[in-house]
Amino acid sequence: MTYIVNDACIACKYTDCVEVCPVDCFYEGENMLVIHPDECIDCGVCEPECPADAIRPDTEPDMEKWVEFNRKYSEMWPVIITKKDQLPTAEEMDGKEGKMELFSEAPGEGG
Repeated sequence: MTYIVNDACIACKYTDCVEVCPVDCFYEGENMLVIHPDECIDCGVCEPECPADAIRPDTEPDMEKWVEFNRKYSEMWPVIITKKDQLPTAEEMDGKEGKMELFSEAPGEGG
């Protein structure tokens, strides 16, 4: 099992999760985070830290696409281990549907 970040993170990018991760498996894009599925140790400490409820176990239905999505971008983006401010749009975008159209493949700054 691994944990993944889904589209609920897009345009929010809360980073509370990165501070509790014991293996530093979060990677930062311009407007969301992902988890490297091969680095995640399945501890689950990140899941309750996400205000947007964007972190889910891969054992839930239809998570295969998110495992591959997280794998792809974690290999392209820099690692993030330090909490940062959420995006300015976070409060208004939290819980919105259809956020994939806002997704950016651009990397974040990491750190």
